[in-house]
Amino acid sequence: MESSAGGGNRLTAALLAPRRLPLLMGIVNVTPDSFHDGGRFACAEAAIAQARRLIDEGADIIDVGGESTRPGAEPLTAAEELARVLPVLEALRGCGAPLSVDTRQPAMMRAALAAGAAMINDVNALRAPGALEAIAGSDASVCLMHMGGEPRTMQQAPRYADVVGEVTAFLETRIAACVAAGIDRRRIVVDPGFGFGKRFEDNLALARALPALARLAPVLAGFSRKSMIGAMTGRAATGDRLAGSLAAALWAARQGAAILRVHDVAATRDALAVWRQLEGEDR
Repeated sequence: MESSAGGGNRLTAALLAPRRLPLLMGIVNVTPDSFHDGGRFACAEAAIAQARRLIDEGADIIDVGGESTRPGAEPLTAAEELARVLPVLEALRGCGAPLSVDTRQPAMMRAALAAGAAMINDVNALRAPGALEAIAGSDASVCLMHMGGEPRTMQQAPRYADVVGEVTAFLETRIAACVAAGIDRRRIVVDPGFGFGKRFEDNLALARALPALARLAPVLAGFSRKSMIGAMTGRAATGDRLAGSLAAALWAARQGAAILRVHDVAATRDALAVWRQLEGEDR
């Protein structure tokens, strides 16, 4: 059986434990073309340094991705993705935070788990041939995300009759597929996929439905710096969307999100700490 060095079990335990605040997942994009920080951490040395910086800021999980899934992005080959991600994983082994790998390719999943990853974060919800088997043969957690279409074309004309019902049904189907493949339900996290084949109104409806989605499985919420934040604030540049992203993070925490996937760990942690203490609750 492929090993994730026990990290998957520890992360699963953290997800199941009672918490007043969500876990913070720090984003490390080893890519030249991600929507916010593409190119800043494209070399392994910069990505490793960024991961360590986010851990110092209080990240509970580090999410490493080698393929951009922004709207319009072209897919990578498995060899290209492996070349970008594996040196980062190897350098971060034993870094003190569980490692997640943002990938939809089974070859990358298997290599990541062998390198000690504790979670696979798949925008394709393990639908690629061999993906279910890769996770079932490990003790790792998995995040199943809903994506309307595929990254290259997903924002061209997204349409839903009932976005909350359709996303919920999709996630229920994928959870069932995982369980049937031998993946313990306690290892599963779900992500409604904000911005992934969604109109602005779809994103809002899903944000308001977070408590219902959390009844399926622990929810990962990824609002950080996205276009929906820009639409709500009038901030076109991703660099100007920090305040809006923090507001969305607080909203998601209040609605029961288990994980917040963010670019700005220190700012998000501070916002959560202040909010909780003003409400009279300690972490």
